[in-house]
Amino acid sequence: MYESRALSTVLTTVIILVASVVLASGVVLYGASLFQGGTQQESIAVTGVKAWVDDDDTVGIAWGAAGIRNTGDKVLAVDKIQIRGTDVPYTQWYTDSTVTSNLFQQALNHTGWATPGQPRMIDNCAADSTYVAIDLDSAGPITECVSADAGTGPVSLSPGDSAIIYFKLNNGTLTSLDSGAQVSVNIFAGKTGSPRSVTVEGIS
Repeated sequence: MYESRALSTVLTTVIILVASVVLASGVVLYGASLFQGGTQQESIAVTGVKAWVDDDDTVGIAWGAAGIRNTGDKVLAVDKIQIRGTDVPYTQWYTDSTVTSNLFQQALNHTGWATPGQPRMIDNCAADSTYVAIDLDSAGPITECVSADAGTGPVSLSPGDSAIIYFKLNNGTLTSLDSGAQVSVNIFAGKTGSPRSVTVEGIS
């Protein structure tokens, strides 16, 4: 009788100890996972945002551009470009992900219109109307050609990666009357991003 009770007490003690160890291990693992998740940051840096409107056009043809860099620790996908509350469709995004760090740091320049709604085309770009030719470094003649096809979806960026996204606004989003005005440009990768205020440049 007494031996049975003693054995039962030992087993109970062992079970409590094992349960405590298992519980403590679970708490440690959960805390570690929270710490690891908390140290993974989502962040993008948006620079050189531009908005251009054709001064000589009454339809409201306008383009924009922005340099975007993934400054966080996770792969991010830029999935929204919005001006004045109007989303720019992915099919009107043109992404150059091969820019050098020097070009990325410099302001983006629009050099005029060749045909309605298109940035100026140069000889070695004229073979494909989806090519966007913009003078990225503003040094001398136009030599850079951004050979980017129209997009089909969000632009994915690994940590540290950069891209310049050129985008054609829906006609009428901006007009020649907006030249010199401030507009809000929203660029987001999921919940990461923030509105930017940009001065519209009128280009003849």
